[in-house]
Amino acid sequence: MSTQGRRFRRFSRSQAHQTVLPLRVRHFSNTVSCWYCDFKSSAFNDPLFHFGRRYSRYLRVWFSVGVGFSVTTLLAVTLVLLWELAQYLHLFGSNYQILSLLSESLFGYSPSVFSLADAGYICISTVISVAAHELGHALSATSEGIQIEYIAVFLAVLFPGALVAFNDEVLQALPRVAALRIYCAGIWHNAAICAACALAMFFLPLILYPVYIHGESPMVLDVSSASPLFKVISPGDFVISLDGMRIHDAEEWMKITNMLHQKTNQNLKDGEYLKVDKGYCVPRSLIEESYHIRSDTKSTCPDELSSFVTMPCSPISTSNDTSNEDNIEKRSDHIHCLNATDIVELKKCGDGWMEIARNESSCPCSEEATCLAPIQIPGLTWTEIKYVRPVTMKCVQLMRESLSSVNSSKFEELGCGGTFVFIGDVFSMAHSIRLTSYQPRWSIPFGACLPDVFEKLLKFTFHVSLMLALLNSLPVYFLDGESILEGLLPFFRLISSRKRETLLRSFLLGGTCISLLLFVRILLLFIL
Repeated sequence: MSTQGRRFRRFSRSQAHQTVLPLRVRHFSNTVSCWYCDFKSSAFNDPLFHFGRRYSRYLRVWFSVGVGFSVTTLLAVTLVLLWELAQYLHLFGSNYQILSLLSESLFGYSPSVFSLADAGYICISTVISVAAHELGHALSATSEGIQIEYIAVFLAVLFPGALVAFNDEVLQALPRVAALRIYCAGIWHNAAICAACALAMFFLPLILYPVYIHGESPMVLDVSSASPLFKVISPGDFVISLDGMRIHDAEEWMKITNMLHQKTNQNLKDGEYLKVDKGYCVPRSLIEESYHIRSDTKSTCPDELSSFVTMPCSPISTSNDTSNEDNIEKRSDHIHCLNATDIVELKKCGDGWMEIARNESSCPCSEEATCLAPIQIPGLTWTEIKYVRPVTMKCVQLMRESLSSVNSSKFEELGCGGTFVFIGDVFSMAHSIRLTSYQPRWSIPFGACLPDVFEKLLKFTFHVSLMLALLNSLPVYFLDGESILEGLLPFFRLISSRKRETLLRSFLLGGTCISLLLFVRILLLFIL
């Protein structure tokens, strides 16, 4: 944004004494001071002007639609600000905070899992979104016959930005609707970028279909060295199921792990420290063998074996005043030490499994078997993960069969993967590996990562562009909201010009103060 007389404005005047920035520049120039630096260019002036004049009729229709959208957005954002202020002052009994939900949807990620690569995507997305925003202002102005002076990117104190500068006197001489088209063009272009990214993400599987298979099984792209699954699964492996639930894409993987994590936390809140609702139908012969391998410690098993306890048809939960150790001690006679690798191949029982949660009976074991459940440490989850390692074409063919009926021992016999049990924090585990929903049809260097790159770039561009559109819709100083409000007030002819000026200042001052207050709240929400 450039300066114009009494306040900052995006569109600068042509008189040199009214601005700290030169308006007639060479193709490339820059300004540096203790609080401000920028880089300006006039190389795009003529191409943009010729394009805008050539297609002025169509561009005016396009940006006229943008006026309606931007004014509606400004009104909606203003109502949200007033609602959040009322919530902050406890004027209403409701505790429904729109801003908290909006901030989560805007950022689209959790700060706890934010990575250096995500910072790179945000930088690229910001460049795309800002360029689209300023291009909107430039094209709208040229379609109205205004010549661009220069395009600049700047850093004011610590805040980056961009601007399009042109003769403001010509702008002031335009009809009010034409000026509004220019003011609203940036927000409208950011909304168009959001729509384009959403459509591209929706049709991405179809676009990449000739080269990639989508939605069959998620493929591992990377495993963090700090991950509990490090050296258990490797890049290139396919995750088939989680807790018996078939996994088709990376979104399902995150959805199911979040459900498991929430269920574990709910059990802790309810005081159910020993939640044994995931069981296996263990044959009596294995149970009898377990009596001979019990360790000297009454309630523990050797390191290579897992502790199981007899489970009736309904899950057992402890009362709030009974500790985990007391329950294990009381049921120590029913503890069996078994090999988890052998047990996971058996038929499941209990209502803790997602795959059989909809069945009428949670006790499907025969008379020759007993339902045993693993003893879980408080806060940790017993989770089965089935995977395939495509070392041969036979492994790939086996994976593409009806996997729900394929025993994981068959995978192990062919060296194609199998099933393992993870006991720990499923939320941390899920975020410690990077998955993609796309499988390359051919082995191409870096080919497996390309769909993930496209998806993330589209996702971050959508969120950054949406945030930029809403930010510029705020009724605050120095942003597009100020210019839009100033362009709207002259339509209210029943109000005198002096009252309109007072009303404008009141709106901007109030909007700026409320926005700063709520911005601090959002910042504290993410930090804490």
